[in-house]
Amino acid sequence: MKIIRSKVLGFCFGVRRAVDLAEDALSRGKGTVYSLGPLIHNEAALADLQARGLCTVEESQINTIPDGSTVIIRAHGVSPHVINTLELKGCCIIDATCPRVKASQKMVERYTSGSDYVILTGDKNHGEMIGIAGFAGPNFIQIQNEEEARALNIPDSDKINVILMSQTTYSIKEFQKIQEILRAKFRNITVMNTICPATSERQQALQELCSQVEGVLVIGGKSSANTRRLYQTASQNCKLAAHIQGPSDIPPEFFKLQTIGITAGASTPDSIILDVETHLSK
Repeated sequence: MKIIRSKVLGFCFGVRRAVDLAEDALSRGKGTVYSLGPLIHNEAALADLQARGLCTVEESQINTIPDGSTVIIRAHGVSPHVINTLELKGCCIIDATCPRVKASQKMVERYTSGSDYVILTGDKNHGEMIGIAGFAGPNFIQIQNEEEARALNIPDSDKINVILMSQTTYSIKEFQKIQEILRAKFRNITVMNTICPATSERQQALQELCSQVEGVLVIGGKSSANTRRLYQTASQNCKLAAHIQGPSDIPPEFFKLQTIGITAGASTPDSIILDVETHLSK
């Protein structure tokens, strides 16, 4: 059996930075460290951090965090209101917001403070989208797909500037389709490609990998949006594809293949990727 790794896989810069900051805070041994929402969308990696003292608290339960606690803002970021709440509680805030997400937050804040109108594409329930929305003024709307783009109506759009942005991990193909729809609707539209290069690099590397193998294993948490999109791409470009969280999830049919490709989402640790490779080799 030949195992081929995708040229780009595993932790992205933003996730690795968040994990490093969390591990540094935990190593100080000064009690419980809190994370607003899951620090990382990988169940096994998150369980390891929790075993070492990381406590995950949803934003809706922010008032349960004891005053003066150490709190990590995960890579997805949060709204200014959340930061203000933590500051009033006297918390030590470790801001692990991905720099690219931070840039999107500032762009939305700047553009919607005037007469410009911002359209943000992505999953409305995703933490990144919720956080960015907290920085927006009144001229702001979120859409999730082509259908919502077609139905979108902005009064007097010919008299204002419309800015189109995207969630950093959004589908590139979907964003391109939405661009085409909105360019036809709004004369004064400017497209800001805020999709992280790591997202496109993973997709491109996976498509190249699919042409070299009989089957592809996509490693990552079930709650990871970018991992699910990798699985969709693998399913469309390879005869056999599976989304797994670890070695125990590998479907039996993969052990009969001669060449297997491996890719992994942006929240998948190197250790889990190596475990899958080792299990296949045995």
